[in-house]
Parts: sequence; structure tokens; C-alpha cells
Amino acid sequence: MAIVLTEKAAAEIKRVQVDQKLEDEMFLRIGVMGGGCSGFGYSMGFDSQYDHAADAKYDFHGVTVVVDRKSALYLDGATVDWHESNGQRGFTFDNPNAVSSCGCNCGH
Repeated sequence: MAIVLTEKAAAEIKRVQVDQKLEDEMFLRIGVMGGGCSGFGYSMGFDSQYDHAADAKYDFHGVTVVVDRKSALYLDGATVDWHESNGQRGFTFDNPNAVSSCGCNCGH
């Protein structure tokens, strides 16, 4: 499996979907972009366009996640979590494929 969305992250995604009044057919699309201090930059957003030939679809705790197959190669074994502490909150990516990590608190 290319990627894992934790239960905490899924709950936050569901909260955002309700807050933004998104249609039921909208799903979370996660991708990889070159760059970032760890060698990867990540993209997350809601989408409704699914391509059976180019995308992989997963379900985590009631949240549909779509990853394009090219990004899936770089996200294999990665975990997306939701973190809240000391007044900071956001999604974190724990990706064993990243060549290094950084202390920039930028979600990489």
C-alpha cells in the first residue's frame, strides 16, 4: 500500500469536508512534488476527478484518498498524521523514502 492516513488525520479531513460543505463525491488527493528540505514536497487537496489508469484509490477510516501512480512510488510506506501541540497544528508526513529530514516544521 502506497500511503496510510491515520485515524486522527482522517477525522480532521472529515471535519474540513463538513466545514467547507464539500460534496460527498469529493475525495482527498495527495501527491509528491520535487523539492522541499527533505527532498520531497507534498500536496493535499480535495478533488473529484479520478482517472482509473493514472490514479490509485484507498479508503482510510471513511476517507477516500487518491494518489497518482507516479506519486505512489515516492509515498510507499508513508504515513500522514494530524498533529496538535503547543498551539501548533497541521498534517505531518512520515515518509521513509525521504532522503533526509529537517527541523523547519514545514510538514516534511
